Order: sequence, then structure tokens, then C-alpha cells
Amino acid sequence: MVMLDVLSNALMSVKNAESRGDRQVIIWPSSKLIGNVLRVMQRYGYVGEFEYVYDGRGGKYVVQLLGRINDIGAIKPRFHVKVDELQKWEEKYLPARQVGILILTTSKGVVSHLEARENRVGGILVAYVY
Repeated sequence: MVMLDVLSNALMSVKNAESRGDRQVIIWPSSKLIGNVLRVMQRYGYVGEFEYVYDGRGGKYVVQLLGRINDIGAIKPRFHVKVDELQKWEEKYLPARQVGILILTTSKGVVSHLEARENRVGGILVAYVY
């Protein structure tokens, strides 16, 4: 069976593990985008430590969960967003002001919407978490 969206599958694995109350989840197959998204989530305290394990078949991430995620998901299609339009997308995907983050890919790398606004750079919406 073909896996169409690796990021979406990874985020659903995290969401399902959080809802079960697990303290750890294994995400496979891995990609650089998944690693960068996990790094942003770790910076904001949504996940704990994570490590990449190379197994010869695409690798996997072992992620420690902190129990702080209420909802998480990939944004499809991946919308192109200007920095002035971020407020509109916050209202659409996040439950309230200053709750959660949108994750974007920009020319500065994978960042949250707060960092994108601070750096005055737009990008492509990838995921949300709160």
C-alpha cells in the first residue's frame, strides 16, 4: 500500500498516542520535514525529547510525549500564506488567541506562525497543534 502523506500519518500517530495516554510513540517512515516539525513542537513544549533511529528502511523517530496536545493535524492542501494573512488562518485552525501554533515552511526553515510574523516572512502552511 502506498503512503501518500507521510507528515499527516506521523501527526495522526502522535494524536492517537496522546489520546490513549501513551508516553512514547514511534513514527515511521521518517523525513526531514517530520524532524523539523517535531523540533518546532519541542521548542513550544508540545513534545519532549525525540531521536532519529536509522533502521535501514527509511528510519524512524522515537518521540516522548508530554500529554500537552489536545489536537494536531496536517493542513491540506498546503496553502501559500503571506505574513499579513496569518491572522485569518489562526482564526480558522486555532481555538483561541494565543493558544496553539501553526507550523509553516518558509525560506528561513520550518517555523511557527509567531516566528514567521516576527521575521516578517510568509510561507506554506504545513500543520497546526494546540
